[in-house]
Amino acid sequence: MSLAISTPNVSKAIFIIAGAVCLTPWVSPPVALAVGAILANTVGNPFRPLTSKLTKKLLQYSIIGLGFGINAQQALQASQEGLLLTVASITLTLTAGYLLGRWLGVDYKTAYLVSAGTAICGGSAIAAVSPLIHAEEKQMTMALGTVFVLNSVALLVFPWVGHLLQMTQPDFGLWAALAIHDTSSVVGAAQTFGEEALRVATTVKLARALWIIPLALFTAFAFKQSGAKVAIPYFIGGFVLTMLISSYGPIKLEPLYAGITFAAKRGLTLTLFLVGAGLAKETLRQVGIRPLLLGVILWLGLGISSLLVIQSL
Repeated sequence: MSLAISTPNVSKAIFIIAGAVCLTPWVSPPVALAVGAILANTVGNPFRPLTSKLTKKLLQYSIIGLGFGINAQQALQASQEGLLLTVASITLTLTAGYLLGRWLGVDYKTAYLVSAGTAICGGSAIAAVSPLIHAEEKQMTMALGTVFVLNSVALLVFPWVGHLLQMTQPDFGLWAALAIHDTSSVVGAAQTFGEEALRVATTVKLARALWIIPLALFTAFAFKQSGAKVAIPYFIGGFVLTMLISSYGPIKLEPLYAGITFAAKRGLTLTLFLVGAGLAKETLRQVGIRPLLLGVILWLGLGISSLLVIQSL
């Protein structure tokens, strides 16, 4: 058998084995992300078209499964506590993104996409508003690449900072939900920090994700796109449903709820492995220096300001 035939098969085998190992309890979310990134830049990702679709679905199903491990009353309290900070951070991030984008000379559509992704929930927000502003593929790529890189950094840095500052689990969960872009990285960082941090981060982040709807409506109005369709994150409804089932359902089913929750956490770890598998050198090259600088400034501003507010409460 020729090398040209065997090499892809070897890459596929390595990729599948690594993914299977990430499903075991011994691999943490940051390690899974790092393994995916290493493979992406060595043997490559032989399943790239498939993994990009699988990542989104696996994240959604895992989030729904996590609902079985969260108490509805505690989740409601966490959402209420984070509401004011959520509204303030979204408003300030979008405003700062507009002003910084003009100052840095980033075209207004790219700046708007980066700001929206930073303000709410990363790639989901970018995907929701891109068709509403008729963004070009290059503009979407730069915005998604910027958010993607910063998500990966946040997953590794946030738990370290949280432990360094001796943050409580509820405070860390709230901080992660406010300052990390994508839901996958929020949950991954919180899962690394602790169970209570995971509960707070998941509920606050999903409540925050619902702001995609008013953001999309505002975008359609601001860019004068009448009749534009708004993408609604329906999986959040599934999360609420499973949370209500576990909170008010039969107590005898608690072992089943615990099993589903465990499987959901492993699914999230596998999701981060797939996210890392997309972090190839080509992704970094596609991100322009100015959009990346805009994203970094917004991310640092949001992260530091929200941390200071949380610690002052």
